[in-house]
Amino acid sequence: MNPFLGSVFWLLVTLGVLVTFHEFGHYWVARRCGVKVLRFSIGFGRAVWKHIGRDGTEYQIAAIPLGGYVKMLDAREGEVDPAQRHQEFTAQPIWKRIAIVAAGPGFNIIFTIAAFWLMFLIGRTDYAPIVTAAPQSLAAQAGIEPGDRLLTIGGMQVSTWSDSYDAIANALLSRTPLAITVLGTDRKERSLVLPLNRLPAGEDLGQYLDKLGLSPAPPPPVIASLSAGDPAALAGLQAGDRIVSINGNAVKNFDDIGTLIKANAAKSPRLSVDVERHGKPMSFTVTAQMKSEQGLPMQWIIGISGPAAEAAIQHYGPAKAFTESLALTWQRTTDTFGMVGKMVTGEASTRNLSGVIGIAQVANAAAQMGLDRFLEFLGLVSLSLAIINLLPIPVLDGGHLLYYLIELIKGSPVSERTMIAGQYVGIALLVTLMGLAFYNDIHRIILPS
Repeated sequence: MNPFLGSVFWLLVTLGVLVTFHEFGHYWVARRCGVKVLRFSIGFGRAVWKHIGRDGTEYQIAAIPLGGYVKMLDAREGEVDPAQRHQEFTAQPIWKRIAIVAAGPGFNIIFTIAAFWLMFLIGRTDYAPIVTAAPQSLAAQAGIEPGDRLLTIGGMQVSTWSDSYDAIANALLSRTPLAITVLGTDRKERSLVLPLNRLPAGEDLGQYLDKLGLSPAPPPPVIASLSAGDPAALAGLQAGDRIVSINGNAVKNFDDIGTLIKANAAKSPRLSVDVERHGKPMSFTVTAQMKSEQGLPMQWIIGISGPAAEAAIQHYGPAKAFTESLALTWQRTTDTFGMVGKMVTGEASTRNLSGVIGIAQVANAAAQMGLDRFLEFLGLVSLSLAIINLLPIPVLDGGHLLYYLIELIKGSPVSERTMIAGQYVGIALLVTLMGLAFYNDIHRIILPS
């Protein structure tokens, strides 16, 4: 699928699922609390589909799929029939109103736990945290060597690349030295410190990651398989051969092979390939071939493939998957609140905010990686939606909960004038945040870090 169309499609799927679940939380608890629901809408604006239920509730899908709402019988929006007064929202005890408002974010948290549980149940595909460092990068200066395996980061054990990435990303935003433990290719453990305090302030996470220069290590230059009839097989190369050099240029990893073939074959397709087979050096002459594979553009190839990266699949039974999903939900919750706190205090740049465009791009990428990764993405976005809605900003669920807290303290509802003023402030804050996030998305597209 075209990347643009794929991003739009998976964004609509993401918003459709998460908004429906969020609004269903408000709807379900409101019904259980005896409040009459007038409309359940997915999206805003003009309805493109509508259905009147037997209970009189109007269910609709609207034209603008960037949210949704549940409209309840509310005396603040018009006169209420005295016969229906007991079903009106503001007539309910405060604990019922709190429950109805909190149900949206609550259902998003439930969805997050369920998505993570299913992800662990089917198996979360990942890779071992075997890394390398770009030359002259902070990671290289700290002593990271090609093939090092990350064991601990900030005192926390890590077993996958994703866990390692998340731990490092959080530390990058604080820009404080980070202690790590690695296992080298010589099987010896080393304690290192990443000097994150040398990073400049005010940059986004992508720029910090570039300066850190830590990335998964490419596979070794060992032939895993050969294509019959292609140049390497015809020349006599075999699976298990370690390629040492091409035309006298040293080969350090499998990625170097493609780079050197392209550079040298453009001058002459006859390549001198030195290999190590069972500990013995051998030399072959391989005539590279210009060929298109798997729909890719024409390129110079010799017909070999390298070893797959070491897998680290997290696959659990139902009980273990549930406890792991709770642990991951808690970890991501603390990470998100930590990020929000750092942006509020100025410790982290607001450039790290992403909007609809950024979410669409990540949704498409996650969907291409498989069901487990898309479930993880849905869980993360659902959790973010819950946390954002719980912020004490008027017009959000958290703003309404703040009003009810004030009502509990002072013994009477917040005045209508105060609520109207709060709505204006809340709308201004949301528009500002959305505008900033949209600007960041556009900036990343036009001027990627």
